[in-house]
Amino acid sequence: MLPIHEQFYTFQGEGIYAGRAAYFIRTFGCPVHCPWCDSAGTWHPDYVPKQIQRLDVDCLVAEVAKTNAEFVVITGGEPAIHNLAPLVDALHELGQKVHLETSGAFVIKGDFDWITLSPKRWKLPLSVNLERAHEFKIIVDTPEAITEYTALLGDTLKPIWLHPEWSRHNDAATLDAITEWVKMHGAPFRAGWQMHKHYAADLKDSRSAPAAPLGGNPQQGF
Repeated sequence: MLPIHEQFYTFQGEGIYAGRAAYFIRTFGCPVHCPWCDSAGTWHPDYVPKQIQRLDVDCLVAEVAKTNAEFVVITGGEPAIHNLAPLVDALHELGQKVHLETSGAFVIKGDFDWITLSPKRWKLPLSVNLERAHEFKIIVDTPEAITEYTALLGDTLKPIWLHPEWSRHNDAATLDAITEWVKMHGAPFRAGWQMHKHYAADLKDSRSAPAAPLGGNPQQGF
């Protein structure tokens, strides 16, 4: 049984697989507690729902099987605090590729096909997870965050996406910092964006939970 905050069918809005049909499973719980979290409903006491669904693997896989998803994304919260191996194995038996979105700060349980690691200064990633990751996502909450996290990642050929923290997605200083870094350094750095938010793609599925972000304005969608 896994505590599930939400599950929904949409498209992946970020990273290498952006724009492709994906089924998202968002687990409940996160010990990292980023102060600008856009999924605060998974952990923050002001947003925790009165009832948290606990679903078994068969139930989750059955919902995925109803869709034409190209892959399943397990995210959170911080999904790696849970033992995800049984779910990953069952999804593989269904013929699905399985992706993970994680801070990398906890031991990853499960044989994932793709791992997106987004390091957070409040609880840094394990070195073994840096090696396992296929791509990195830096959340640029201040212009200085780029140098902070690139120093942590070191030399790598894996894609490093620079995403503006969403409450600052119209902030000129943040966007200019990303633009100039990519222009100056080139690969493996790439300017990132959350396309699904502009499309409101996730909200097309009624099972998608209302946004409960910190550091933003829920009425304005961030």
